[in-house]
Amino acid sequence: MALRVLVIGGYGNFGSLICNHLVMMPDIELVISGRDSRKLAEKVAELQTQGGKYCESWCVDIRQDGAGSQLRALGIDLVIHTAGPFQAQSYAVARHCIAAGVNYCDLSDCRTFVSGIATLDALAREAGVCVLSGCSSVPTLSAAIIDQHRQRFLRIDSIEHGISSAAKMPGLSTVRGVLAYAGRPIRQLRNGQVHEVPGWMDLTLRRMPGMGTRLLANVDAPDIDVFATRYAAQNLSFKAGSGLKAGGIATWLLALAISCGLVRDPAPWAARLHRWGTRFEQWGDRKSAMYIDVDGVDLDGRPLHMRAQLTALNDKGPEIPSCAAVALSAKMAGGYRPQPGARACVGEISVDEYLAAINEPANIRLDVHFTNGDV
Repeated sequence: MALRVLVIGGYGNFGSLICNHLVMMPDIELVISGRDSRKLAEKVAELQTQGGKYCESWCVDIRQDGAGSQLRALGIDLVIHTAGPFQAQSYAVARHCIAAGVNYCDLSDCRTFVSGIATLDALAREAGVCVLSGCSSVPTLSAAIIDQHRQRFLRIDSIEHGISSAAKMPGLSTVRGVLAYAGRPIRQLRNGQVHEVPGWMDLTLRRMPGMGTRLLANVDAPDIDVFATRYAAQNLSFKAGSGLKAGGIATWLLALAISCGLVRDPAPWAARLHRWGTRFEQWGDRKSAMYIDVDGVDLDGRPLHMRAQLTALNDKGPEIPSCAAVALSAKMAGGYRPQPGARACVGEISVDEYLAAINEPANIRLDVHFTNGDV
């Protein structure tokens, strides 16, 4: 029996990529939803041409009251929520899924949203469904890469990681979401104590194999809270940046203006930066990467350092955050059922399962290196 999957925001940036994968999978019946009937019809027609099979649609604002009963009538097995930004969202969609007895995952990269999903844990357990937040590059893939090599470490002391995207601009909702904390304090961890840093500031140049140097800045991510518990690391930080250094400088200037009180609301500037970035994206090298630096001690008590980098070529970077949900869908279509409850989406998908879902071996490569001793 096929797994019925509903993708909310199926014609959006990440939702569209997810649908493009799911429609090609024989064990999945795809339903897409959104609030714009025209965009919905266009995406349905595109998917039916691509996949050669019927694709259902549901034009609705699923956050509204009463959507839960309609969701139950559709017989959905898994909801994939891609309609961000998540920074200002309630858990209305997740609550509708719990009420309807439907499993749920979202692509949220908002730290408070992902951490707060645990408030629904008791309700999800009682309903016998899983509610997984942050089903994306962070924390799903970042945790999977660390988990794959966790057995080599007796203790993990420090995790520094981040993402450098290609110059190709993501959707406007994504830009609005990540700029929401520009110039605002971000809680990281230093020597076991909470340490605040300003969002999109503290510019750093990092040399990344195959990509030259990239400009990175402080960014908030769910991983900080997840990793503090999962790995008991004493030092945790996360940075991000775009493929063009000019974009990083422009974002830094906005963060500086906000921190100085010259700009109060970054939302109007998000639209401007998105528009400007789209004009200049042709000048990028079409390369993206996630890096993870893990420092600790090995089983013999000696210093051990892991350096991992997942590199995406030819503008395939957006496939990485979108395909966590694809990997989860494929696994569930094969009979896997996550344990009921509400939590961050870590430990559900292995690195191999994740890369198989992306299915871009010529464009996406993971390199992991270890060194012993003091660095």
